[in-house]
Amino acid sequence: MRVTVRLFARLRDLGGAGELSREVPPGGTVADLWTGLVREFPGFAAYGQSLSCAVNAEYAKFHTPIADGDEVAFLPPVSGG
Repeated sequence: MRVTVRLFARLRDLGGAGELSREVPPGGTVADLWTGLVREFPGFAAYGQSLSCAVNAEYAKFHTPIADGDEVAFLPPVSGG
């Protein structure tokens, strides 16, 4: 199944785009998608413990299942003022 991945802040910089399209096996979760992204972009690993995520604009947990056509957003912590 194909999902849209939205990346924000430093993840967008490391991934080279704010939006990606990725395949996830049926029954996959946000964690499965994240694991694949970390393999593709090793710099993402540093953000795994402090990351927020959303599925279809609703905050979600990493064990949340995802379906074909879903939009999954990864939001690292940001600082600034």
